[in-house]
Amino acid sequence: MAGITSPGTVGPAATPSGATAPEDPAFRVFIDSLSYLPPDEVELVRAAYAFSEAAHRGQTRLSGEPYITHPLAVAGALAEWHMDAQAVIAALLHDVMEDTAVGKAEIAERFGKPVAELVDGLSKLDKIEFQSYQEAQAENFRKMLMAMARDLRVVLIKLADRLHNLQTMSAVRADKRRRIAHETLEIYAPIANRLGLNKLFRQLQDLSFEHIHPMRARVLARAVRAARGNRRELLTRILDGIQGKMQEVAIQAQVFGREKSLYSIYRKMLDKHLSFSQVLDIYGFRVVVRDVPTCYLALGALHALYKPVPGKFKDYIAIPKANGYQSLHTTLIGPYGTPVEVQIRTESMHHLAQEGVASHWLYKDNEDSSADLQLKTHKWLQSLLELQSTAVDSSEFFEHVKVDLFPDEVYVFTPKGKIMALPRGATAVDFAYAVHTDIGNRCVAARINYDLMPLRTELANGDQVEIITAAHANPNPAWLSYVKTGRARSKIRHFLKTMQHDESASLGETMLNQELLALGMAPSEVPIASWEQLVRDSGNRSMKEIHTDIGLGRRLAAVVARRLLATDDALQPEHGHAASLVIRGTEGMAIQLAPCCQPIPGDAIIGSIRKGQGLVVHTHDCPAIRSARSSDPQKWIDVEWEPEAGKLFDVRIRITAKNARGVLGRIATGISDAGSNIENVSMDEKNPGLYTVLHFTVQVSDRVHLAEVLRVLRRIPEVVRLARERG
Repeated sequence: MAGITSPGTVGPAATPSGATAPEDPAFRVFIDSLSYLPPDEVELVRAAYAFSEAAHRGQTRLSGEPYITHPLAVAGALAEWHMDAQAVIAALLHDVMEDTAVGKAEIAERFGKPVAELVDGLSKLDKIEFQSYQEAQAENFRKMLMAMARDLRVVLIKLADRLHNLQTMSAVRADKRRRIAHETLEIYAPIANRLGLNKLFRQLQDLSFEHIHPMRARVLARAVRAARGNRRELLTRILDGIQGKMQEVAIQAQVFGREKSLYSIYRKMLDKHLSFSQVLDIYGFRVVVRDVPTCYLALGALHALYKPVPGKFKDYIAIPKANGYQSLHTTLIGPYGTPVEVQIRTESMHHLAQEGVASHWLYKDNEDSSADLQLKTHKWLQSLLELQSTAVDSSEFFEHVKVDLFPDEVYVFTPKGKIMALPRGATAVDFAYAVHTDIGNRCVAARINYDLMPLRTELANGDQVEIITAAHANPNPAWLSYVKTGRARSKIRHFLKTMQHDESASLGETMLNQELLALGMAPSEVPIASWEQLVRDSGNRSMKEIHTDIGLGRRLAAVVARRLLATDDALQPEHGHAASLVIRGTEGMAIQLAPCCQPIPGDAIIGSIRKGQGLVVHTHDCPAIRSARSSDPQKWIDVEWEPEAGKLFDVRIRITAKNARGVLGRIATGISDAGSNIENVSMDEKNPGLYTVLHFTVQVSDRVHLAEVLRVLRRIPEVVRLARERG
């Protein structure tokens, strides 16, 4: 299989076999298809074929065919798109680095560096050890997309390779066929769609469907063939009607019917819970006219011929899809009440709709449209590079890109009238990050169609969106639960990780300084040479990284302090125990107040260092940590509150009160009079009798403030029991 090719679809088998000779009919057809290239470049392609054939000699595909038939078929697909000689040569050689002893340097020497780069971009990373198939897939995908961002021809070769593998998988194990087909539906078909390769997109979908659900595909194909015969009269009548109307209004147009792909019919049946007989729009019609004004004239004529279905008109000419697709779509009520979908477009739009970015090579008379698509594709590829720079690993990058590959879009407007395309379900936060990273990081609210709306509001077609920012605002981790775009998700995670690392470095430095003082050494007196030696030995790049590791619980402060002072780990601090760590509770993500016991200033507290999470603070008597404290005492450190914490803290209280009119209002007033905010309130509904149990989360500054709140509540006659909740 191909260089980032379908995994194993057709990996070479090590059985000797006669290779395809240059006199082979398939080779002659291939060479004839290169008539668009200059003769000297055709000779270079011949040389590449001979080189590939020699490299793969003795290898066969699982079907028993000589392996060279696969690269030849892939190169043939590129010749159909009229790709340049470098791309065709790279297609012929795309598996030699992966499956033979040929290296990148040899390819560069024989066929030039650009060809070697293309082949390298397509080669799988077989020589690297991965934890799992998913991790290997993610890394291969990342490498391919990075190569594709540098040179779009990489992905065109890859897609042609995947198509041929799907067409020739009959000899592959059923489970492997399904895995490759699922991967194609999830990744490669959406990429083809994103690049506007509509014909290829449909082929990949239908072939994958046949491999995943062979029986369903056969049954559905039979039903479509039967329907084709049953509905022939109706379709002929509609086709004649449209052609007649075009002639009547003197519009020159090509009119032809088109059948929905098997997979799109299957998806419609599945998504809308329909039987095959209920899917009425299996057939659609396409009207291809001379220019854009004629598209709208044809639309008016069709609406005069058959009544349009309200809400089913889409103008992708005025607002093209992100992949450059342009057409007018309308659904009409045809004879016998049958819904008829019609697409109206120009010749150049039709080329672009079928071949997408490949039309740049295929139709040289289509320069304006293809240049616009090239620009859109370039912007998308640049966004991939940006995602790559902020993703921590290949799996995260893979996740971000998959989110952006889904084709359904909404079109919204900026306050200045600029149109922006976002995935369906995108929120105001996605819009903010699409405008600029700083706008996203600082957004606090949004005006949608001039109304103030929450940031989590989903955007609809035609919305005008204005983002309100604040200088000191930061991304909220909760945004990750509802953003839809890979860009927004990536930027939020990057900011939160950076902020957590900075806060963890500060916490780690405080903890290390405390340990050094306990060992009788002022932090400023530690020799620079000791720090340099520790950084070298630890594999970290700087002091800050060591501090971050301590703050995140990856290293123990006591061990690092003793390493710095070159003392024995068994040595005890001079003063018996290290001083308690002083916290304010406002440090951010590096220090977390445990939700189980909700410590507040005045509580006796203890901290636990959790790997990757930093310091988690509990009350001394928290029931959730009793067993953990005794089983692993080394992970616990004494913590104290700073005298002036200067923050409000959440605390839960449980109130048992008589069922009486107005009691909830009196309790809320009492809490407010004590200078506290109510964050949340709920009630037990199990035994709605004489008494009701209410659960409040209130905000207090410390234990003294909490005592004042409880004192005020006890004065309310209906309150019969009151307690702080823990655990």
